Amino acid sequence: MKALLQELSTQRWDDHRFYHHSRINQTLHFVSALCFIAAYLLVLVDPASAALLAWGVSMTTRQAGHFFFEPRGYDHVNEVTDEYKEAVKVGYNIRRKVVLMSAWAAVPALLWASPSLFGTIEPANGFGEYLHDVGIAWFALGVGGVLLRVLQLWIERDLATGLVWALKILTDPFHDALLYRGAPLALLRGELIDPMPHARRH
Repeated sequence: MKALLQELSTQRWDDHRFYHHSRINQTLHFVSALCFIAAYLLVLVDPASAALLAWGVSMTTRQAGHFFFEPRGYDHVNEVTDEYKEAVKVGYNIRRKVVLMSAWAAVPALLWASPSLFGTIEPANGFGEYLHDVGIAWFALGVGGVLLRVLQLWIERDLATGLVWALKILTDPFHDALLYRGAPLALLRGELIDPMPHARRH
């Protein structure tokens, strides 16, 4: 158990110091975290609506922070290249995120083009049922995305790394809400990049 908790701490630390320098990205993660927590509560009564909130708001804000605002190139805080960070990333690096978000965007188009999903489900009757089907499909995509990466990590490294990563992903909303709660205020002060004195080697 101690080794698993240490691995969780290491994955969280690497994720923060490598991929969350932008105060805009941190702020978007804070917003995303609050929405994910709301989605966790909603999933108990309405999984489709929970998935619509999680993917439609939480994931889009979270990934927009990475795609559009997080600095790329040489990382002077950690003294590593962007290529190095992408290679050692335990979870979804930018390339994997492009694939995942492409699948996310394809789901509504696919269900619009084929409401019966090629005869596998009951076709939606009206826009409300269509949104419900999108939500269920996004819920399945989220679960599948986590399971697929766990399987990949099991093959590439070991099962423990994959399971710890899955635990990290599931608990990230609570961790990020606490970690980045000060980011909006820092951003309002005009601080676009976190100086990260706690992460610098010297």
